[in-house]
Amino acid sequence: MSGDNRTIWTVGHSTHDYERFFGLLRSAQITAVADVRSVPHSRHFSQFNRDTLKDQLRMDGIAYSFLGEELGGRPKSSAYYCDGIADYEKMALSKDFSAGIERVIEGAGRYRIALMCSEHDPLDCHRCLLVGRSLAERSHNVEHILSDGNIVSHKHIEDQLLDMAGSRDGDLFLRPVDRLTAAYRKRALKVAYTDVSARSYGQTA
Repeated sequence: MSGDNRTIWTVGHSTHDYERFFGLLRSAQITAVADVRSVPHSRHFSQFNRDTLKDQLRMDGIAYSFLGEELGGRPKSSAYYCDGIADYEKMALSKDFSAGIERVIEGAGRYRIALMCSEHDPLDCHRCLLVGRSLAERSHNVEHILSDGNIVSHKHIEDQLLDMAGSRDGDLFLRPVDRLTAAYRKRALKVAYTDVSARSYGQTA
């Protein structure tokens, strides 16, 4: 099946066994997985270790590509941290991130791609708050496959973000786009990767 170059999916492997995870992919007719984990292995769920997963997916007719270097949520450079917390807005401006996004967009012309990370809830994961957001801002349709098999739109996720931030009706002096930006930032501060060694005590980056 060829890809729909305007639609890209996301999925979290969570604590699923492989068969359940494969079932989620199959239900959405996914034909390729783009692994956006910075660390592509799981201590407790070895079925999702990079090589194991790649081999199993290949046997089941699904392509696999590792994009954790470009699109992972744990940047290596201290330049992409603010007081020890990964700064998604800075990361989105990097050349490596842009190159990764272009690879996903190009691949979506040939495959039905699911961006995969570990967290089951898109609102807890950079695949949604960083990568999905960037794709949506480039006018791509982003759909999130949930653990129960339901699929929700990125617009639905953004509405949830606004509700969580108390910003749906918000400050009348802020434009809607600014309220959404603030909601993304607030959520990222709660869930983004924290590197204690990157903290700058007494000042922010």
